[in-house]
Amino acid sequence: MDFQTDESCAVRAQQGDQASFGALVDRYQAKLLRYGRKFLSAQEDIEDIVQDVFVSAYQNIRSFDASQRFSPWIYRIAHNAFIDTLKKKTRSPFIFMDFDTLISYSIPDDSVDRERDQKEVREMIEQGLGRLSPKYREVLIFYYLEELSYKEIADILRIPLGTVSVRVRRAKEELRSVLKTMHTSQHDK
Repeated sequence: MDFQTDESCAVRAQQGDQASFGALVDRYQAKLLRYGRKFLSAQEDIEDIVQDVFVSAYQNIRSFDASQRFSPWIYRIAHNAFIDTLKKKTRSPFIFMDFDTLISYSIPDDSVDRERDQKEVREMIEQGLGRLSPKYREVLIFYYLEELSYKEIADILRIPLGTVSVRVRRAKEELRSVLKTMHTSQHDK
């Protein structure tokens, strides 16, 4: 079977082709599970919500505009589901996964040192992101980890494109400042 775009699979799903919708589930399940980990810590909750996202997407597939990209549409559904769950579970922390992609870091050749250094860098970035306001944390996750364009982020968050640009710039500045402060305070100890 030749490769079909997400959008062509969505159009086929709109016409009742369940296999095409299944292809979309296959393509997006791991991505949405990873995205869910940015909001919730309980894996079972994340899996349940992602299942609900796909059910909702299937029920509403006819509302998808095939002239647009599919990824912002499915991420918007997921975003709403995770935010709704967070509002219900006000005590649930934001949990972050692997942030090696946010910075470049030279690592020594020794594998023990490399693993320890990678862990330290990851922890520092996780702590730094944890200190950012949610609106800044969220745009950095979308931009760096989910590799979405400013336009896609604007569509998902339903904010103007210029606002996304400003938030990404400010988020980078704030993260840089937080990491610098954390680094300075660690060396002062």
